[in-house]
Amino acid sequence: MARIAHLSDIHFGANDPNIVAATIDWVNDKQPDLVIISGDLTQRAREGQFQDAAEYLRSLRENGHRLLVIPGNHDIPLYDVFRRFLSPLGRYKRHIAEDLCPWVETDEAAVLGINTARSLTIKDGRINEEQMQLIRQRFKGVAPDKTRILVTHHPLFALPIGWGNELSEAVGRHEDALQAIADAGIHLTLAGHFHRTYAEAASKMVAKAGPTLVIQAGTATSTRLRNQEPQSFNWLHVEQGNRMELQVIVWNGEEFQRASHVGFSLEGEQWHSEELSTEERATGDFPGVKAPIAAADR
Repeated sequence: MARIAHLSDIHFGANDPNIVAATIDWVNDKQPDLVIISGDLTQRAREGQFQDAAEYLRSLRENGHRLLVIPGNHDIPLYDVFRRFLSPLGRYKRHIAEDLCPWVETDEAAVLGINTARSLTIKDGRINEEQMQLIRQRFKGVAPDKTRILVTHHPLFALPIGWGNELSEAVGRHEDALQAIADAGIHLTLAGHFHRTYAEAASKMVAKAGPTLVIQAGTATSTRLRNQEPQSFNWLHVEQGNRMELQVIVWNGEEFQRASHVGFSLEGEQWHSEELSTEERATGDFPGVKAPIAAADR
C-alpha cells in the first residue's frame, strides 16, 4: 500500500504561516511514502515568495520526505509582462525544480506530473501534444499491478467545483487529454486550482477517460478560501490500482484533523464508493468539521 499526502495551492505570499508549519508537523508525524504538491506554490511568482516556497520544500526533504512538485498558474508572473512571456517559469525553475513534468515510481505506484500553466491563458490551463505523448510513453512500461497516477494543477475537464458551484473551465485540448489518460490506463488524476475538495469517477462525467478516479485538493495553507471551505489537503491510501481510501485533512482553526473519509474500489473500468467499516471510520469523521467530497456525501 502506498500512502500519499496530496497538498495543493500553498500560495506563499497569501498564506497563513501557522498553517504552513502545521502541514510540516502533520506530514512529519505521518511519514507518507510520497508528498505531492499540485501547483500554486506562490501567490504572485515573486522572488521572495519563491524563496519561502523553496525553504518549505527544503524542510520537507530534510525530514526525509520524497516529493513530486509541479507549478500552477500563480507561479507565472501576472503583472510583470516582460517576464511573463519571455521567462514565465524562470523563477520556478531556479528555486523549485528544472523538471516541469516530474516522474516518481515506487513499488506500489507510478506518478507523473504535468505542467498545465501557460502564459497566455492567465488562470486557465492547457495541455499540449508533447505532454500527451509523454503520458502515454511514461506509463507504457509500468507493471499492470501498480497504481498509475497523473498530477496536474488544473483539472483536465469540466467539474462541478467552479466559482459558485458552476462547471469549472476545462484545460485546452481536454478531449485529446482524456484520450491520452485512457490510453495510459490512468487510475487516479490529482489536481487543485479551485480550492475545493472533490472526488468522483471520471466515467460518470465524461465518455472517454478509462478507469480514472478524479481527486481534487483544496488549498492547504492559503487565506483565499472558496465557499467557506477551510484549508485542507488529501491523505490517500492506495492499494495496487483497484482500491483506495481518501481522507480529507482539515484545518479546524487550531490544528489539522481527519475529516471526510471514503473508500473506493475499481470494478472493470468503473470506480465505486464503498462503505467503510466502523473500525476503518474510527479515525475518520468527527463532529464540528466538514470537508465536502462529492462521492462520499451521496
